[in-house]
Amino acid sequence: MRVDLEKRSWQWILLIFLAFIWGTSFILMKKSLQSFTNLQVGGMRIFFSFVFFIPLIYRHIKKLDRSNLMSLLIVGFVGNAMPAFLFATAQTEVSSSIAGILNSLTPIFTLIIGILIYSNRVGWMSVIGLILGMIGAFGLIMSVNNLDLETSNNWYGIFAVIATICYGINVNEIKFRLKDLDGVAIASLGFLFIGPVAGVYLALSDYSMATASPYIISSMLSVVGLAFFSSFVAVILMNILIKYTTTLFAASVTYIIPVFAVFWGLMDGERFLILQVFWALVILAGVYIVNRKNVKS
Repeated sequence: MRVDLEKRSWQWILLIFLAFIWGTSFILMKKSLQSFTNLQVGGMRIFFSFVFFIPLIYRHIKKLDRSNLMSLLIVGFVGNAMPAFLFATAQTEVSSSIAGILNSLTPIFTLIIGILIYSNRVGWMSVIGLILGMIGAFGLIMSVNNLDLETSNNWYGIFAVIATICYGINVNEIKFRLKDLDGVAIASLGFLFIGPVAGVYLALSDYSMATASPYIISSMLSVVGLAFFSSFVAVILMNILIKYTTTLFAASVTYIIPVFAVFWGLMDGERFLILQVFWALVILAGVYIVNRKNVKS
């Protein structure tokens, strides 16, 4: 069977596979946190991704210069490092299902930041979408995501929301200030700066709790898988998808990611309440309106 990405059917297959990878990342973070701290999980995700990117860094290093240095630092630290730590921190208290749904706020914050910082103009329908998305996020954070209320802190969902703000900054920085670099070069050069920093942190970290955990092997495999699939393979696939389709079609992965995140959460015994389904639909409705308006403009 020959893969032909000129055909719409193969484009949909790639889109769903990409959503599967990113949707699975939240349950992988949850499993990683069984043995490692949130900072260790974030640090290992960054460092292992950096190791995978080394061949591509070597290939694109000549494209690094003064004109793109600051933007690549923003991509590395704001677009990759901070979300890795923020999502890992959020999932110390909220379920992987909730984290996956909150991740769908990324297009909304991309639009907000584009308006506030990059002078991007939008219509009133986009504003409605923004408001809907924010209402949905607030409602989801306030909803109960764990039957044991004494061990659950829904406000940790704010860390996931902040991570999507970081993603929004990242997308706008790439769109408006790194037009001369392709996506693979941007991703690899971004990890050039954050990988060594993460490596130093990991070298100085205390692993006494991790070594005493009965889940250390599965946790290590989970964080390696998180780095390889969610931070390395997914970036390459996303750029392939954009090359053969459009940024709009690729962005629709946002709607599918929560499906896989919730699926894996339910398979792992998480409870997902009817009220949370409602707030999740409010978020997705807001994202849909924002993207639909962007199609027409």
